[in-house]
Amino acid sequence: MKRYKVLLLVLLVAGAVFVVWQQHTAPYRHCEGKIFGTYYNITYQHDTDLQKDIIAALNGVDASLSMFNSGSTISKINSGGDLSTDRQIDYLLPRARKVSEATDGAFDVTVAPLVNAWGFGFKNETLPDKAAVDSIREYVGYDKVRIKRGHLEKDDPRVMLDFSAIAKGYGADVVAQVFEANKVRNYMVELGGDLVVKGKNNSGEAWRIGVARPQEPDSGGAAGAQDYQCVLGITDCAMATSGNYRNFYYKDGTRYAHTIDPRTGYPVQHEIVSATIVAPHCYEADAYATASMVMGIERAKEVIAKQHQLDAYLIYIDGKGEQAVWMTAGFDKYIIQ
Repeated sequence: MKRYKVLLLVLLVAGAVFVVWQQHTAPYRHCEGKIFGTYYNITYQHDTDLQKDIIAALNGVDASLSMFNSGSTISKINSGGDLSTDRQIDYLLPRARKVSEATDGAFDVTVAPLVNAWGFGFKNETLPDKAAVDSIREYVGYDKVRIKRGHLEKDDPRVMLDFSAIAKGYGADVVAQVFEANKVRNYMVELGGDLVVKGKNNSGEAWRIGVARPQEPDSGGAAGAQDYQCVLGITDCAMATSGNYRNFYYKDGTRYAHTIDPRTGYPVQHEIVSATIVAPHCYEADAYATASMVMGIERAKEVIAKQHQLDAYLIYIDGKGEQAVWMTAGFDKYIIQ
């Protein structure tokens, strides 16, 4: 028995030595491309090129959740045809509903008709009036859909699903799952600004991520380090940022932000201009970042305080018209610059 324990200890030590040796000798690899109408940048350390697996995983999410892929599961559901779901939707819809419930409906994956009406999905020449908004709101609501036996049930056939505010984060999570399955210990997955990070970068440090300083495109700001509100050192977590300072348009002298409040049917006019959320999963960070933009600073503080798995960094316009920052107590540990 004693010899057996010694042998087991030797094998454990040898295994640990091998892992450390592999981590020091395996190269850091990089791949990038375009998916979901945005770009991805992925860095990971492994002795094997995993690009085929990465692309397959991203294409799988696109085939399920993309609003711009006419053959996707979501597109088929929204066209009123086949209401069959798939494993991606079966996983994500109940989790999206949990965020909806926690945010009093500020996050809602049935918001697509309102997004389209306001011209953010497909640009419209005319903006909806109150009667049109009220009409659309009759079939917008996260409680109007559910999955039963592999099919989506709708309370109204006009209900549409739009996972745009959670799909990028979920896509980053799916790539991270590929790395976990291949025992990759150091990686960064960045998909349209949403991130999942683990381990260390090629300098042996936590992954360095900049939080952009809110600045409209025509404000004259120069590219470079001054464009960052702060720089974070993060690892073993996910992060997403949502902001209204770049994605908006003007019509008849009025500025319309791209975030729609599903509860009112109108673009938000709140004081938050950027919301950064750190969470265990990127779909969660993505969803709560969007919800924060909808809720406004005071309600966002209350909701985030109840979600102990989250940390947040919110940039908003204070009563004096100046930019101000509110962050959770746990967020400070990530700031390195």
